[in-house]
Amino acid sequence: MADSSFDIVSKVERQEVDNALNQAAKEISQRYDFKGTGATIEWSGDKILMQASGEERVKAILDIFQSKLIKRGISLKSLDAGEPQLSGKEYKIFASIEEGISQENAKKVAKAIRDEGPKGVKAQVQGEELRVSSKSRDDLQAVIALLKGKDFDFALQFVNYR
Repeated sequence: MADSSFDIVSKVERQEVDNALNQAAKEISQRYDFKGTGATIEWSGDKILMQASGEERVKAILDIFQSKLIKRGISLKSLDAGEPQLSGKEYKIFASIEEGISQENAKKVAKAIRDEGPKGVKAQVQGEELRVSSKSRDDLQAVIALLKGKDFDFALQFVNYR
């Protein structure tokens, strides 16, 4: 019998991020405390630009955006937001969406599987993803449960389970 396997990836659905951003922009345009302050959130190339007239307001925009991402099922671990910066009279925050598992992070995950996972489970790094294989599907389920219980500083998804 062939080995069963699944892939561990760190991907974000760009359309869902776009929807969350549009919802946040709509809420900002309608909220009373943002009226007439020039508060905006928008794409700026590959980054998301949030700007407002005060530091607290720009942090509130980030908070609104984060709540919209959570409602859309996107992990906040994939959002890399910078600190508020004063630019002229406005405060700005640049945020980016992190995708892919770096070699260093893939090694951390593979080490966790080797050290704490069931015997006979193999993990191979393949570019920006990790393939986990085993003869037993139960072992693969145990690995998924183990990784969900761990707190890595990046988002993980499990795909191609076969």
